[in-house]
Amino acid sequence: MLKVATWNVNSIGIRLERLLSFLERVAPDVVCLQELKCQEEKFPFEAIRAAGYFATVYGQKTYNGVAVLSKKEPEAVSRGFGDGVADEQARFVAARIDGTTVMSAYVPNGQAVGSDKYFYKLNWLARLRRYLDREYSASDSLVLAGDFNVAPADADVHDASVWRDSVLCSPRERQALFQVESFGFTDAWRHLYPDETAFTWWDYRMLAFQKNQGMRIDLIYVTAPLAAALTECRVEREERKGEKPSDHAPVLAAWR
Repeated sequence: MLKVATWNVNSIGIRLERLLSFLERVAPDVVCLQELKCQEEKFPFEAIRAAGYFATVYGQKTYNGVAVLSKKEPEAVSRGFGDGVADEQARFVAARIDGTTVMSAYVPNGQAVGSDKYFYKLNWLARLRRYLDREYSASDSLVLAGDFNVAPADADVHDASVWRDSVLCSPRERQALFQVESFGFTDAWRHLYPDETAFTWWDYRMLAFQKNQGMRIDLIYVTAPLAAALTECRVEREERKGEKPSDHAPVLAAWR
């Protein structure tokens, strides 16, 4: 069985002990991390290696930052889209592990509909789709996981009427995400649980977690060779509880 997790840790420095505990408890084969908020030289490689994982890191001071942790050493790695666009934001890293390429993505938030950051987000998702078209085929064994900062549908939001046409839920963002998915990906959660509701992110404010007022924006996409073998996808809600939690919970998918 193969287990892959994704988790926006919202600062690896603050959340390291929680991450190490999660690795010990759940023992995923691969973990995609987002929002490291540190440069590569500040990443806790020794602690991660002691926990039994190799780390492929694309870091950035203070903001963003992504990583792929894996029990097996990656066969090949890449950082960014390699498309010649001047972009200093560390938001995408890929590693091929035992024949499967696992990609960790931290999609821009977008700030507000119509803002410069909103259009950067739409363009970033378009660049991601072009990268996929250029580098891979839908018949490849691929996992694209991360914080997509888009709730794919109204069913992925605690109150769609409150969020309708707002950032994270606007039609243009959803369409841009759909274009990525239409490369040949299957949403692991929706594939297994088409009618169930689960959230992965809850605001720190206004008791949002306690009231379960969240969104499902942390996703695991897989291509057909993996979708056919999916056995489980779950949200690790317990990681949103306790001392110093991230505002995101990990998502875990498993294959036979």
